[in-house]
Amino acid sequence: MRMILAVAAVLCSASAFAQTEKPPMVGDKPLVQVKPKGTNEAAATPAAAAKGKPQSIAVRLQACLEIDDGTKDRLNCYDAVIPPAPKPKPAKAKGYADCRFFKEEDERLACFNGFAESIPKLPRN
Repeated sequence: MRMILAVAAVLCSASAFAQTEKPPMVGDKPLVQVKPKGTNEAAATPAAAAKGKPQSIAVRLQACLEIDDGTKDRLNCYDAVIPPAPKPKPAKAKGYADCRFFKEEDERLACFNGFAESIPKLPRN
């Protein structure tokens, strides 16, 4: 009889736990991540698309070009791909990775734009 009561208590608490609106958490992340219904990958922003499937840096930099030029959003997109690491007197950038060393946001944006526009268009898979 005790075994039946113990099983019933576990099942009832498990079903009550499953009925809560907030998903179970592991640390600060949900235990299970489910994509909401009705989301369309084609309608996603370039930054959100970069977070989906693993993509090359070149594809993610080109996705940032879809955001209006000269905006903080485009720079934030670039910074999400290659985090900034400003130096007091950076050398001239020889590649897109060197753009992260520019302290001034305008210089960093212009540097990333120059390299991202020069990359041959790659297919997004």
